[in-house]
Amino acid sequence: MNILVAGFQHETNTFAPTMATYNSFLNGEDFPGLARGEEIFGLLNVNIPISGFIKCVREHGHSVTPVIWAGAGASAHVTTDAYERIAGEIVEAVRTESFDAIYLDLHGAMVTQLLDDGEGELLTRVRAVVGDAMKIVVSVDSHANVTEKMLTLADGLVAYRTYPHIDMADTGRRAAELLLHVTNTTEPVHLAVRRLPFLIPVNAMSTMMQPARGMYDLLEELEAGEPLSLSFTPGFPAADFAECGSVVWGYGHDKAGIERDVETLFSRVLHAEGQWSVQFDEPDAAIQRAMKIAATASRPVIIADTQDNPGVGGDSNTTGILRALLKLGAKDAAIGLICDPAAAAAAHAAGVGARIDIGLGGCPQVPGDEPLQARYEVEALSDGRFVYGGPMMNGKKADLGPMACLRIDGVRIAVSSAKAQLLDRNMYRAVGINPEDMKILVNKSSVHFRADFAHIAEEILVARAPGPFIADPAELPWQHLKEGLRTRPGGTAFSLATPAA
Repeated sequence: MNILVAGFQHETNTFAPTMATYNSFLNGEDFPGLARGEEIFGLLNVNIPISGFIKCVREHGHSVTPVIWAGAGASAHVTTDAYERIAGEIVEAVRTESFDAIYLDLHGAMVTQLLDDGEGELLTRVRAVVGDAMKIVVSVDSHANVTEKMLTLADGLVAYRTYPHIDMADTGRRAAELLLHVTNTTEPVHLAVRRLPFLIPVNAMSTMMQPARGMYDLLEELEAGEPLSLSFTPGFPAADFAECGSVVWGYGHDKAGIERDVETLFSRVLHAEGQWSVQFDEPDAAIQRAMKIAATASRPVIIADTQDNPGVGGDSNTTGILRALLKLGAKDAAIGLICDPAAAAAAHAAGVGARIDIGLGGCPQVPGDEPLQARYEVEALSDGRFVYGGPMMNGKKADLGPMACLRIDGVRIAVSSAKAQLLDRNMYRAVGINPEDMKILVNKSSVHFRADFAHIAEEILVARAPGPFIADPAELPWQHLKEGLRTRPGGTAFSLATPAA
């Protein structure tokens, strides 16, 4: 077969301050920059789903027609301009190219200025061109808010099973195996679906911890039997629309069997509802705990500044945790990344060893989060180009623009000109900070950092400093959720009659 392949990834936080423009996808931010046609083959050694898919189908003797791959870091809505330009390229290729099947590497949580379900709309447009007979298989992030359109319009939907997402390429491979199966079988393939009645906080979804680890272990144990594919997406609990939330689904030839397996997974999550809750430290408490642990530790204590994580819609510029570090006198501490192009430019203009008086960071959308006015020493400078070395984005080339290491008292600050989630140790090393030598590391990330940092950490804490991503979904001002959906594990059910303030 010849298989048309394309990718369009965005995780949308409808409460976030900054939209994703077409330039966001050109630059890629946390993802590789936009690639067209054969440029996509340059991504085959990057841990993204399309790379695993292409490698797998080639191993089986099939070819691919690559169209476009575009991803941008999590943010508020995708602009209509960006969506129409990228989706338009995909649909035009579907209309004009010759192929036997379709694979789409999507995220599953895209909301645009005009569309609640960006992926569902893309599939609608593709189906309108190719009809019902063409086989379409899609891979999605485990943070996908899987909709009825996605499940109805795709012949197969396959989700990640790790968070941090170290299995993205593996998910592409599993999507390829499912597509090859459904294009070659004459047996009917049955779909079973169950939606969970509560939202799960992002910080509870890490598969390096329970209960998520046990859930996916059970999923793989069940899948060793008859099912063609099983998936569980905890969802992305920051998109205000009716189909936001967690979903379990699967495909199989045995209708009763696949329904039984999906029910087993659904019951596992439902009966452990309380275990999906998260406890957060306030900034001062987190720093005090970290300093106490670090006093006798041989490895760094890591604090996740989760509410300014650009991987879930933050702009990586809040100063709450930085202020707490300074107020409490933390030593041998580092924080990253603070995205502030003006501060990076000032550091480069002054040079290494200089002291500069600037206001650093500050998020206008967060009340009280002003730039931190101070005198900073410029310890190191960088052009912002490096290669990710950790297991999640291993091999991805990064260009975060001019970067600097600024120091104030006992705290080093990794400053960038472009926002990116601090998920790889090389992001610190790019400005001369050796993370293993620090007593305390503050990472603007929620979970992804664990893939490259957990093994060097004495302990990991999760802090809830003021930021644009509200880590407890029950505290968000919901207006459009499904009636009766609990806004946190064991929490209050949402009501359209009395929406959140």
